[in-house]
Amino acid sequence: MRLLLFSLLLVGSLTCSAQVVFKITSVPANTPANATLYMAGSFNNWNPGSAAHALTRNADGTYQLTLPAGSGTIEYKFTRGAWASVETNAAGGAITNRRFTYGSSTLVEHQVLNWQDLAGGSGCTSTALAPNVRVLSTTFAIPQLNRTRRVWLYLPNDYATSSRRYPVIYLHDGQNVFDACTSFSGEWGVDETLSQLQQQGLDPSACIVVAVDNDGAQRLNEYSPWNNPQYGGGQGDQYTDFLALTLKPYIDSNYRTLSGREYTGIAGSSMGGLISVYAALKYPSVYGKVGVFSPAFWFAERPLFQYLRQHPANPNTRFYFVSGTQESQTMVPLMRNMRDSLQAGGVPAANLSFNTRADGQHAEWFWKREFPAAYQWLFAATPTSAGKPQRCLAFSAFPVPAKDKLTVQLPADVRDARLELLDSTGRVVLKTKVRDGQVVDISRLARGSYFLRLSAGKQTGSQSFVKE
Repeated sequence: MRLLLFSLLLVGSLTCSAQVVFKITSVPANTPANATLYMAGSFNNWNPGSAAHALTRNADGTYQLTLPAGSGTIEYKFTRGAWASVETNAAGGAITNRRFTYGSSTLVEHQVLNWQDLAGGSGCTSTALAPNVRVLSTTFAIPQLNRTRRVWLYLPNDYATSSRRYPVIYLHDGQNVFDACTSFSGEWGVDETLSQLQQQGLDPSACIVVAVDNDGAQRLNEYSPWNNPQYGGGQGDQYTDFLALTLKPYIDSNYRTLSGREYTGIAGSSMGGLISVYAALKYPSVYGKVGVFSPAFWFAERPLFQYLRQHPANPNTRFYFVSGTQESQTMVPLMRNMRDSLQAGGVPAANLSFNTRADGQHAEWFWKREFPAAYQWLFAATPTSAGKPQRCLAFSAFPVPAKDKLTVQLPADVRDARLELLDSTGRVVLKTKVRDGQVVDISRLARGSYFLRLSAGKQTGSQSFVKE
């Protein structure tokens, strides 16, 4: 149900129509007498309690809201101010998004059959793939923003029965990643996709997934580092700092991850696509894979491209772009401009996958369909900036941050490796040979950020590192 603010501003190619009245003619008998009803949809970033979209209660018991003239098609649902109290079907089950195309009518009437929190149960059977999916925490601290957030975790099929270490991909809008019961308009089915790939023995298949919920009202703020005068934004720096400096270190310290940038991805749709690109530019030593689904580059077009010119991407980072051709007038052109700008800045064509789909829509079902291809391309054998296959060293270095000691784990077929730590100026401050499981003494290093580089023969790997 999270389709972004594109209905009135971005689909200008369609003919505009008159304002439209949305009317609820009846509600369930157990609806509280003092309840305020809201309309949440693609026109207001699916905000379930937007004051600007509260319905007026009429003397005859009906409710109505007038939306200004617009164009294209919007999707929406009715709530009592929160997704926990969204409308459902008569049995309490989830309903599909309502849809309206401007120009088809000036009065749209609906009936609300039930409310999720008053239906005697949610009426929804979880689709999260147990035991692979768990809620890591419902209140994971985001110190950079003084907030907490629900964080989800997917572990590969063989995690509990093996000693393997796995790549990690970080996803935004966690409500929509695994479970239809928590999603706004359908889930991505990432857990089913990865588990099926692993069962089929396809490579790449096994991956840890970390999904962070959005905060509803703060979503636009957190998913853009820059303020859009009309819609907000501006907290993206703090949010990406949280992912790279708080969440990733926690995951690497508590789970068997491959901590190098070559095995770390970030992906999202719409505003999530925007913040994923920004995160890869801000933290090039953290992320080596970027999934960009129907990106909302329009939200911060000028500052984003200016930032890219000032902070060129690591040429060995892989970017996968996909969108529908008819999502908006600016979607494909801006996505193409981003690809071309990355290439002009040094990212080779082999590391840029650009995909447009004629039937693609700004919707979860589309991103769910496209995720398998994006994932398999991103985590396939990685070319280098010279166009030759990159032999990535599948290592892990932890904890991060570390105070006195750093443990390095190497693949079983690697006898030893050369470790280098570089400071923020690029100067090598520590150089040593390491074996699997070796503990490196870093107590003499000054506090700060470093770049860790490992090499064994033709295999190389790298990651950011923080000394406390």
